[in-house]
Amino acid sequence: MSTARPPQTVAQWIRWATREFSRAQLVFGHGTDNAADEAAWIMVHVLQIDFVELANHYERAVASEHAARFRGLIEQRIATRKPTAYLLNEAWFAGLRFYVDERVLVPRSLFGEFIAEQFQPWLDPGAVHRALDLCTGSGCMAVALAQAFPEAKIDASDISAEALAVARMNIERHGVTTRVTAIASDLFAKLSGPYDLIVSNPPYVDAATMRALAPEFQQEPALALASGVHGLDHPLRILARAADFLTPTGNLFMEVGNSCGALQARFPSVPFTWLTARTGDESVFLLPAADLKTFQAEFRAACA
Repeated sequence: MSTARPPQTVAQWIRWATREFSRAQLVFGHGTDNAADEAAWIMVHVLQIDFVELANHYERAVASEHAARFRGLIEQRIATRKPTAYLLNEAWFAGLRFYVDERVLVPRSLFGEFIAEQFQPWLDPGAVHRALDLCTGSGCMAVALAQAFPEAKIDASDISAEALAVARMNIERHGVTTRVTAIASDLFAKLSGPYDLIVSNPPYVDAATMRALAPEFQQEPALALASGVHGLDHPLRILARAADFLTPTGNLFMEVGNSCGALQARFPSVPFTWLTARTGDESVFLLPAADLKTFQAEFRAACA
């Protein structure tokens, strides 16, 4: 990875790292989707500047200590295939910075934009007094909910004690400890409703996809990814009980990723409302409490 003429400026170092990443055939998807953006992210972190300021620094000479740090992170990313978010212990979600490490998934949910928009036009923000982030992981969605609904109390639950340790750290860092409560629970087992809003980004990866995961994704906790043969084990368990934990006018929003087709095929008569993200992705659905109640028997039978 040596070069006869070492880069000097910020732009030159980013171009060098982009080439190295491309040559190494890294896989992205933990905050960026390409080599150039990943290299830029690492540079922004090393220089301790805001990303929006990066263009103003392109012609700046990189000090030797910063260059050494940047090069070291690039080489580590290539050698270990560890997601950059883990190397830097930071990730961004809904415009907020979070601490992350290998105990939790790297935040990348489509929920970021929907939470920032207070789920409008699908619900009345003023009607959200209690909310639940089910399978909270790093706590990013719970914190984002607290920011979006400043009058609401939020429960952040997860089965993983290790994940909850990270979630509590982020809850404290963002100053929402009086409104966000981290709870150890196997889905609804230790929870008490009713909630006006439940959001969940549960494990939803099917067995075949788990076996084919790229090295970067293999370094995330399998507990937060794997959900049985068809990727529906956790979504089905949530659907089977969600109605019991919602107010009569409450709503469930759930992300199911590439298992959305399997879910729709399993329940062709259920009126899922699929939210469209800015990218065009439609793997987050909405079901109001009334529909969850109507189809509860069918959901429960599917879990048997």
